[in-house]
Amino acid sequence: QVQLLESGGGLVQAGGSLRLSCAASSRTFSTYTMAWFRQSPGKEREFVAAISWGGGRTFYADFVKGRFTISRDNAKKTLYLQMNSLKPEDTAVYYCAADYRSLGADYRETNAYAYWGQGTQVTVSS
Repeated sequence: QVQLLESGGGLVQAGGSLRLSCAASSRTFSTYTMAWFRQSPGKEREFVAAISWGGGRTFYADFVKGRFTISRDNAKKTLYLQMNSLKPEDTAVYYCAADYRSLGADYRETNAYAYWGQGTQVTVSS
C-alpha cells in the first residue's frame, strides 16, 4: 500500500510558477512509476506527465511541453512538478499517481496507476 500526499498548490497569476510536491509513504518508492494528472470541473481526469522509477525517462502531455518539468528524489520519496508560464487553462486539481509496474505504453491512462493522492488545487488567474 502506498499513500501519496500532494502539496504546493495555490493561486497564481498567469505567467507565474508553482512547484507541486507529492510525498510517498512507501519504502519502495524508488521502484514505482510516478505520474501527475489533473482534473478541471466537468472534465475527465487527464494525463500531465510521467516519470520512470529511476527518473531516466519522462513523458509529457503536449499542452505542457516546455512549461512543466516532472522530477523525483528517491532518497526523499518525493515526486515534483515544476510548472512555469502558467495559463488560466491550467487551473485544475492536480493528482499524483503511482504504480509498481514499469513505465509502459499505457502511461497516459488513469487505470495504469494503482495509487492516487487526494489532489491539490491550482488556480491561475488571468
